[in-house]
Amino acid sequence: MNDADVSRQIQQMVRFIRQEAEEKANEISVSAEEEFNIEKLQIVEAEKRKIRQEYDRKEKQVEVRKKIEYSMQLNASRIKVLQVQDDLVNSMKEAAAKSFCMSAITIIHTDFS
Repeated sequence: MNDADVSRQIQQMVRFIRQEAEEKANEISVSAEEEFNIEKLQIVEAEKRKIRQEYDRKEKQVEVRKKIEYSMQLNASRIKVLQVQDDLVNSMKEAAAKSFCMSAITIIHTDFS
C-alpha cells in the first residue's frame, strides 16, 4: 500500500467515525427530546389535575355558601311569620281582654242600676 491508499483509507475511516458519531448524537438528541416531551406532558397533566381539584373545591365552597345563605333567608322569613303571628295573637288577647272588661263593666253597671 502506498501513501495515497493509506491516506484514502484513513479518510474513509474518519468519515465512517464521523457518520457514526453524528448518528449517535442524533439518537441522543431524539431520545432527550422524547424524554423531555414525556416529562413535560406529565407535569402539565399533574398541574391540570391540581387546577381541576382546586376548581372543584371552590365550586363546593360556593355551593355550601349558597345553601347557608338560603337557609338563613328561609329562617329569617320564618321568624317574620312567627313574629306576625305573635303580634296577631297579642292583639287578639288585648282585644279579648278589653271586650271582657267592657262586658264585666256592663254587667256590673246593669246589676247596680
